Amino acid sequence: MVTIKDIAKLAGVSPSTVSRVVSNHPRISIETSRKVKKIMEELGYHPNVMAKSLVSKTTHTLGIMLPRPAEELFRNDFFGELLRGVVTQATRMGYDLLMTTATSDQDEVGTISRLVRGRRVDGIVLLSSRRDDPIISFLQEESFPFVLIGRSEAYADALMVDNNNVLAAYDATRHLIAQGHERIGFVSGPPNLTLSHDRLKGYEKALAESGLAARPDWIVEGEFLQESGFRAMSFVMGLPERPTALVVIDDNVAFGVMRGLSELGYRVPDDICVVGFNNIPLAELASPPLSSIDIGTYQLGYTAVQALLRRVQGEPSLQNPVIIPHRLVVRDSSINPALKRS
Repeated sequence: MVTIKDIAKLAGVSPSTVSRVVSNHPRISIETSRKVKKIMEELGYHPNVMAKSLVSKTTHTLGIMLPRPAEELFRNDFFGELLRGVVTQATRMGYDLLMTTATSDQDEVGTISRLVRGRRVDGIVLLSSRRDDPIISFLQEESFPFVLIGRSEAYADALMVDNNNVLAAYDATRHLIAQGHERIGFVSGPPNLTLSHDRLKGYEKALAESGLAARPDWIVEGEFLQESGFRAMSFVMGLPERPTALVVIDDNVAFGVMRGLSELGYRVPDDICVVGFNNIPLAELASPPLSSIDIGTYQLGYTAVQALLRRVQGEPSLQNPVIIPHRLVVRDSSINPALKRS
């Protein structure tokens, strides 16, 4: 039977170097890694993962806590792209992924506890941030490695990868103001999410700087679903005084907004302009094409795993929080036809 010592002898390296190659340790050079892996392949060597885990007390598995309800998550293209980034980097580093979710607030900590105390994973990726999150509290009490994709107000020292969501919403709103709009509404997400709070803050800041009112009846809360945006339009467009433009917290919700407007007899952008967030591939294919804030969704997931594995391996964080830059992609849905003609 081929052993690590056999591989090390043929490669001209120490057995510990071979072990590091097997573990995808970042400090092993690409040249050494390729050389060792080539010999392993030629000799048909396959590491005993279970035995290695017992010795190293690691599982080479990361846990992913999915937001609730999980079935809604897979109906939103944003999370698919986020998970693509997570999976790509985890696979590249030789880690498996274990996804889990809970059915209620009370069950969430119990679910995470089973992963952590059962030593089933080496670290946890949290895909969303709430303003008061018992999961983060539990993980910090356990001193267990985790990364949050988002921002925590209560736990500023937590490892975080995020956008500047205040500035992103500010930029979206300023774009609509530059298009000549003075009556601008905001279709938000669940109020308990930090993301919703931050983007609302950016929207209100842009209006205040321009001397415009942020009217409460033009701010609608909902879920990250098309149906939520669709229902919001029945309320907003039924108001005596309606907004002429909307900042919408998510592209998927924006699609519902545009469908709702169409069914009510309004045209985008002729009657009302719309800007979304996340710049998912379908945004460009919408009718009309949807203007959107590109937040680097894939990079959020990819970078989150990079940061978490540095923490798992006992290496210092390069920075915290890591901020992924955003950019506004302007398409037909937010261009004021009057300005376009002039």
